[in-house]
Amino acid sequence: MLYGPMTHPELLRAIGGAGHGAKILLADGNYPHSVWVSPRAERIALNLAPGLLTVDDVLGVLKQTVPIESAAIMIPSPGPDAPTHIPAHDGYRAQLPGIPFTEVPRFDFYDEAKSDDVCCVVATGDQRLYANLLLTIGVRQPNE
Repeated sequence: MLYGPMTHPELLRAIGGAGHGAKILLADGNYPHSVWVSPRAERIALNLAPGLLTVDDVLGVLKQTVPIESAAIMIPSPGPDAPTHIPAHDGYRAQLPGIPFTEVPRFDFYDEAKSDDVCCVVATGDQRLYANLLLTIGVRQPNE
């Protein structure tokens, strides 16, 4: 039996085989996760129903499972109708205090998600717009 908050076998296998610098994409329910990810990335389906599970739900468990070095968040491409504030991002910053965040425009974010260093993509049922989060795994500290 496992100790710790995560029990999902496929997700544990994917992140267990990754290392420092590998990336994990937590994708909202609108993300085209069968197209805009690395073909090498493991695909984990946690999109049970609209709103279940959210990126926040998965992040809450994931941050207790692996060290997180940095995070990238998707922002709208510049334009007159682009929203200036993405509410989902506030929650990510609150859950990851002290972690540096990079804002990446939508199509550049897709390019980053197609990188070979993305080890897995987690499809969530999150219905919020631009709720995608790309995490970089850090190094476990000796006293952790």
